Amino acid sequence: MAQSKGIREVGYLDCVGGGQVTVDRSIAYLGHVKSPHGTTMVDVSDPKHPKIVHELQMPVGTHSHKVRVANDIMITNREVMPFKGAQSPDGFKGGNAVYETSAPEGFKGGLAIYDVSVPGKPKHITNWETGGSGMAGVHRFDFDGRYAYISPTVDGYLGNIVMILDLKDPAKPEEVGRWWMPGQWTAGGEEPTWKGSAHRCHHPLRFGNRLYTSYWHGGFVILDIDDMSKPKLVCHADWSPPFTSPTHTVLPVPFPLEGRTVMIVADEDAQKLEPSPPAFMWLVDISIETKPVPFSTFQLDCFDGSPQPNFTGCHQPCEKITGTEIPVAWFAHGLRVVDIAKPHAPKEVAYYLPDVPAGSQRVQSNDVTVDERGLIYLYDRLRGLHILERT
Repeated sequence: MAQSKGIREVGYLDCVGGGQVTVDRSIAYLGHVKSPHGTTMVDVSDPKHPKIVHELQMPVGTHSHKVRVANDIMITNREVMPFKGAQSPDGFKGGNAVYETSAPEGFKGGLAIYDVSVPGKPKHITNWETGGSGMAGVHRFDFDGRYAYISPTVDGYLGNIVMILDLKDPAKPEEVGRWWMPGQWTAGGEEPTWKGSAHRCHHPLRFGNRLYTSYWHGGFVILDIDDMSKPKLVCHADWSPPFTSPTHTVLPVPFPLEGRTVMIVADEDAQKLEPSPPAFMWLVDISIETKPVPFSTFQLDCFDGSPQPNFTGCHQPCEKITGTEIPVAWFAHGLRVVDIAKPHAPKEVAYYLPDVPAGSQRVQSNDVTVDERGLIYLYDRLRGLHILERT
């Protein structure tokens, strides 16, 4: 039975799991992890009875597990499944499960762009295509209704880089600028100091004239995009190693905390450098943004410091910050609401641990967002969307 403190379930949708949920005008958009499922649109105007109104599919061996909506435009990523021959999303089974499929010949990763001016009735506008090897396509991205801030693979570069696209004309996206970590441009003669694509752009987020960008086992960078054609490095910090988990999300708090400018950094409990305790969340002082200072962390009390399977600990905070209580998707431990009012001592004030979904061995809470009503949407990586409210 579901366990909770300070959280009440309003509604539930039994659906295929995925990587991201976003809500716009009473439609929840779900990006699925595993093909042929692509993007599902759900009417949540009555949150007690969510109803699927449209489904898009992807070719087997690919996925579109991320989705953003702004100014009547929906963008989904198109990416070769990154788990073939490697650890799959259900890595808690021991890390041996893999998808036995590959992308169809001729598949081009990138973005798919849709007109969603009629909610629940998307009209395909175009695909923007990229190249590169490995996880070919775009992984995570941000979108403000005009510009997309993306993490594509690009020919000549090792691993995903940062790119800005202008969608003033959604039918003809144009690259505005790009940035990469020195060592990624192998076609230009650069040599990486890391193995494989360990240092790669994972998740750019725009706030003002900055891109707050996680770089996986390369830590994070803050980029100045006053001139979008020439993003400039403001700072770079990296703590893996010695910490074993990669950096997943870099999220600035849009108001001061005890006089400080603070950033939330979530490491992801996946692809760890070695067996170790689960990933956790950091608070970083960026009052002097050229000198980021990590000064506190949050971890669940239930862990004793011993190594745990991947996909057990921290994953993704809610990117819509409405106060000091931050909902966080915590993989095998559901939703955790962390109060950062006292940033040196963040504390859990509420939680919701769903029932294990059918076909799974445990919960895999992957993403969380909120809507204008204050409802919380918790999306499982393997199955199910929970609609919740704080009590």
